[in-house]
Amino acid sequence: MLVIPAVDIQSGRAVRLFEGDPRQETVYYENPLEAALHWQKQGARMLHLVDLDAALGRGENRAVLRTLAASLAIPFEVGGGIRSLEAAREVLALGASRVVVGTVAVKAPEVLERMLGEFGAERVVVSLDARGLEVVVSGWAEETALRVQDLGLRMWELGVRTLIYTDVRRDGTLAGLDLEVIREVRAAWPGFLIAGGGIASDADLEGLRRLGVEGAITGKAIYEGRIDLKKWV
Repeated sequence: MLVIPAVDIQSGRAVRLFEGDPRQETVYYENPLEAALHWQKQGARMLHLVDLDAALGRGENRAVLRTLAASLAIPFEVGGGIRSLEAAREVLALGASRVVVGTVAVKAPEVLERMLGEFGAERVVVSLDARGLEVVVSGWAEETALRVQDLGLRMWELGVRTLIYTDVRRDGTLAGLDLEVIREVRAAWPGFLIAGGGIASDADLEGLRRLGVEGAITGKAIYEGRIDLKKWV
């Protein structure tokens, strides 16, 4: 299974948020480059970089991402506020292996379709963030009436082949995964599935592996030493 460390960037620092609340941050590295290089040294095969300020519409950390891109030797994906074809082009031009989009997939699927047409399914990943199975958008601040299973099938029909599912009720809490919810997502999604949101221990990763989930994004658990990344690479 592909275990992907997350480097979430807010105000130029590597942080983790509690349930996605930007006011409840824990700063792990003042310089996100140190975090990225640390996980690269630990053997990570890919990194998940998120511009939280862009996701929340409060600015951007493009200069930080540019520095990371110039320094990393492993593939990385970038999410957070990528809501236009131009923004996706800019991130990929920095050197990202793929872009991660969420809000635009829900609100402007025609833009997602153009991204897929220009970059290909291997370079565009859709992230469905949800409270359980109810999808939320705009930096998790806006609820929708959509369910992950239904929206996932729409994404598949558009040509998406890699899906990230995050349970925002648990993200950053170290509460452990809701594996029954993830079982439903797995049953509904025919492509490559990456899960996150509350991963707290090796037991959570083992649970994902048993469900046939191909990847996991983890943050606080590896930053706080609850999971040894080297065991999973």
